[in-house]
Parts: sequence; structure tokens; C-alpha cells
Amino acid sequence: MQQYLGICAGASTITSVNLHRNGQGTTIGNVFNKPHEGNPREVITNLLNNIDIDKFDGVVVTGRRFKELIDLETISEPQAAELALKFINKDKKAYNAIISAGGETFMVYQLDRAGKISKVFTGNKCASGTGEFFLQQTRRMGVNMEEAIEFGQGEIPHVVSGRCSVFCKSDCTHATNIGVPKGQVVAGLSQMMASKILELLKNTPKEDIIIVGGTTQIDVMMDYLKASIKNLIIPEEATYFEALGAAVYASDLKNGHKVDLDNLFSKKSSQFDFHKALSQFEDQVNFVELDRGVAKEGDRCILGLDVGSTTTKIVALRESDLKI
Repeated sequence: MQQYLGICAGASTITSVNLHRNGQGTTIGNVFNKPHEGNPREVITNLLNNIDIDKFDGVVVTGRRFKELIDLETISEPQAAELALKFINKDKKAYNAIISAGGETFMVYQLDRAGKISKVFTGNKCASGTGEFFLQQTRRMGVNMEEAIEFGQGEIPHVVSGRCSVFCKSDCTHATNIGVPKGQVVAGLSQMMASKILELLKNTPKEDIIIVGGTTQIDVMMDYLKASIKNLIIPEEATYFEALGAAVYASDLKNGHKVDLDNLFSKKSSQFDFHKALSQFEDQVNFVELDRGVAKEGDRCILGLDVGSTTTKIVALRESDLKI
């Protein structure tokens, strides 16, 4: 029997799929799924240290964020999605699109008649419509995801902003502070996230669509989407779809990549560029201090207000000498 491993290094979660191939075909074996909480290197290292990596005939990695830091064969997420669809779609049914709704980004892969990705639609980088944001807000309400989903079932959604994560967070916080039931807030979050996906589907027929990613576990959100999308399919492999595609790619490699656990990661420790300390450039900066005054009876002042999403600032400026 041959074995292949696919790993998806996602924005919030590391997922892996083990494929088995014998004379009767290829089947899915073990599935691993764990949030990395900002340390994907540690989770991937632990994953590979806890399995007999030498038993695998191929290992392939996908994911938008961290795959470049790993010294293994890599493929893009769209390619992984195509391969996973081909693997699970035994009946060769025609689908219009694959929705990838994960922790960081919502994307729509529009498909042609051959099941190949013809167009990709992605939302803005604002975090208010993502799975990770949903988890952050439910944690702020003191409930886990399972409890939040249960609370939100059948509730009237409390309207929350979807245009900005800061505004959305403020809406959720204000709602819970004034006593709006948690279930209504969860329903509002779910409805807002569903609307983000529907917006991405504006140029795609809203029928015969597959949705994958961690947010497929949010039943309330899925219910909103099913009301607008005819025949929305949530496959059994939804939460590890891209990792499955990576494993399928590994199974097609003629020469598997030998895994060196001692030199698994590239020398580059981060995807960020690092610059010299700002303290070295103080001579190029002018520090300006505004005159402060003491308010006196009879002063004529100009009042400036900045009403932000979380705080409000007010400055009184005396008109005669422009002192604060």
C-alpha cells in the first residue's frame, strides 16, 4: 500500500489528510486539524514528528500564508481545490463554483464545464466577514462555537455592520451591553458573513455550488446561504478540502519529495521584511508641540470632535491665540 500526505497551512489552522492507495483504489485515511494560534511552524513540526514520515511516498503543502516557508513540494490553493473536487466528484456532476470560506478570506472559484477554475473572486481584506472574526466575537460573548451556533438557531438576526471589522465589533459589543440576546447577535454575524459570500457570487449562477472551509460548521450561516443558493452542497470533506487536494497531487507525483525533518523550514523565519530601528532616524523627524493654554472665563473657543467607532475625542481651541 502507498501512502500520501497533504498539508494545508491556513491562516488560522493546520490541516492534513492521509491518502491510502492499493489495488482497489485510493481512500482517505487519517485527518488532522488544529488551530495554530499564530505559530504554524510548531504545529507542523509536531504533526510530522508524531507520524512515521518515511512511510509516505509523497508529501505536498498548500495554503496562502505559510507554504513558502516549508521545504516541501507546494501547490496553490486553487489547484488544490480543483484536485479535491475531481477526487470527490465521482459522478462527474457539473458545479458552477466552489466557495472557499475559511478563517481569513472568503473566495469564489468559478468553474467551467470541465470543472476547471475559470475565474476567482475574492472579498476585501477586512476581517469582519471571516471565520476567525466570528470566533473572536463569540469568545467575547463568553461562548464557544458550538454554543454560539445553538444560540443562533431560529433567532431574529441583530443587524451588524459588514463594511469594517472595527464597526462590526462595536455593533456586537454595544448589542450585548444593552442586553440583546446572544443568539440574535450570532444570527446577525452569520447573516452578515453569508451576505459577503452572496456578494462574491453576483456574477455566478446561484445554483449547484460547493462550499468548503471551516465556516461550513456554522449552521446558521449555512442556512442563510441555502435560502439564496439552489442546491448548495457541503461535502463531508469540507473542513479539509484543500489538504485533500494537496494529498491527491502528492499521489500523482512520479518522484516523492524526501522529507528532511532537520531542515524542514527555509532559512527565512518570517514572511515580513525587517527594517532598521526608527530610533536611528530621529534626526530626520521634526517633533512639533502645540501650545497649551488655561481656559479663562469669557474665552471664545472652537470645539473639535472625533467620534470614532470605539472612542470619542474632544478638543477645545481658544480662538484668540489658538491654544488648546
